[in-house]
Amino acid sequence: MKTANRSRSAILVGCILGIASGVLAQDWSQWMGANRDGKAVGFKAPATWPKELNQKWKVTVGKGDATPALVGEKVFVFARDDQGEITLCLDAATGKELWRDSYEVQAANEPMGKHPGPRSSPTVVDGRVLAYGVRGTLSCLNAADGKVLWRKDDLSGVFPRFFTASSPLVAEGLSIAQLGGEEKGGIYAYVLANGDPKWKWTEDGSGYASPALLNVEGVKMVVALTAKRLVGLSVSDGKLLWETPFAPAGRAYNAATPIIDGSTVIFAGSGRGTKAVKIEKAGDAFAVKELWSNPENAVQFNTPVLKNGLLYGLSQKGDLFCLGAKDGKTLWTSPMGAKDFGSVVDAGSVLMALGTPGELTIFEPGEKEFKKLASYKVAQTEMYAYPVPAGNHLFIKDKDSLVRWDID
Repeated sequence: MKTANRSRSAILVGCILGIASGVLAQDWSQWMGANRDGKAVGFKAPATWPKELNQKWKVTVGKGDATPALVGEKVFVFARDDQGEITLCLDAATGKELWRDSYEVQAANEPMGKHPGPRSSPTVVDGRVLAYGVRGTLSCLNAADGKVLWRKDDLSGVFPRFFTASSPLVAEGLSIAQLGGEEKGGIYAYVLANGDPKWKWTEDGSGYASPALLNVEGVKMVVALTAKRLVGLSVSDGKLLWETPFAPAGRAYNAATPIIDGSTVIFAGSGRGTKAVKIEKAGDAFAVKELWSNPENAVQFNTPVLKNGLLYGLSQKGDLFCLGAKDGKTLWTSPMGAKDFGSVVDAGSVLMALGTPGELTIFEPGEKEFKKLASYKVAQTEMYAYPVPAGNHLFIKDKDSLVRWDID
C-alpha cells in the first residue's frame, strides 16, 4: 500500500511539475521544435491516411513567413499588420485571440513587397516569448499576457541585405541571437530575465541561420553559421572555441541551421553541398575534424532532419534527398518541385515535406527509396513556414493566415 501511495504521489508531483513548467510532450516551442532538430514529439500518425484533412479553423493573423510556436494549448504567432510587427497568442482549440503585442516598424520592403513580415520564429520558454523582427528588434514578452518585459534594438538600422531570418535561442538563462548584418553584426547574449547584456561575439557578421546547442565533454556551446564561418562559442561567456570557414559565393548565403549529432555537426549551404565535422577536445582547446562532404545535395533555406542515421532534406534544385549520416553518401533523391524553399519534419513514424505551393507530402522514412503515403493541399497561397504537427492536428501558417487541420 505504501509503495502504491508513493507511486501515485510521484505521478502527481510529475503532473504538477509538468503544468508548472508549461512544457508538454507535443510542444513545438521554437524554431524546428522543442530541441531544434525538426522532430515533432507526440504526433499521432493514422493507420490509414484519409483522402482529405479536416479544416478545424482558420484565422487571419497578418503577413509573414515565421513558423508559429505551440506550447500547451496556446499558439504563438509572429507577423505584421498595416502598422508594424505583432505577436499573437491564440487558443489552439478554437483559434480565438487571447492577447497581442504590437509595435511600429517599417516593412521589409523587398521587391514587389512579397515578404514584408517576419521570418524568424518566436521562441517560447520559461514563461517568456522571444521575437526577432525583420529590422533587428528583439522583444521579450510575458507568455501569459503579452506584456513587454524588455525590447532591444542595439544595432538599429543594421540587418542582413534580405533582412533577418535567424531565430533566437535560449540557453543557461540567456537569450542568444544573431544581430546586425553581414558586415557589422555578430552573436549577442542577453539575460533572459531582464534583458541585461551578458556577452557578444563580433568577429564575423550575422547570417540568416538560427543557432543550435552542442555539448562536448561537458562544455556547452552555441553553434552558428555566421556570414562566412561555422563557429562554436562558449554559452557562458561567448568565447570562440573553434571555427571553420564556410563563405558563400555569389548570391548564396548561410541560412540553414547546423544539425547536431553527438559531437558531430552537419551543415549545408547553397552551392557548397552538405558537410560534416567532428568537434574534438585537444588539450585545453577544441579541434575541427572533417568527416565527409557531399557536393551533390546543397540546400539554401531548408534545414535537413536527422532520423535513425539518415539525413532528409530539400535541395536547392527542388529534390527531396536522403543521405547516410555516417559517410554523407546520397541514397536516393525524388523531385519535389519546391526549389530553394521548403521544409521536412520528423513526425515519428512518418516524415512530412512541405513546399512553397502549399503541398504537404507524407512519406515513409527509409534508405532504399522514396515511398509516398499521402499528399494534401494545405494552403492556397505561397507559404514558407514549417508545418507544426501535434496530436492529430497540423498548424499551418500561410501568407497571412493560421489554419488548424485535423486528421480524422
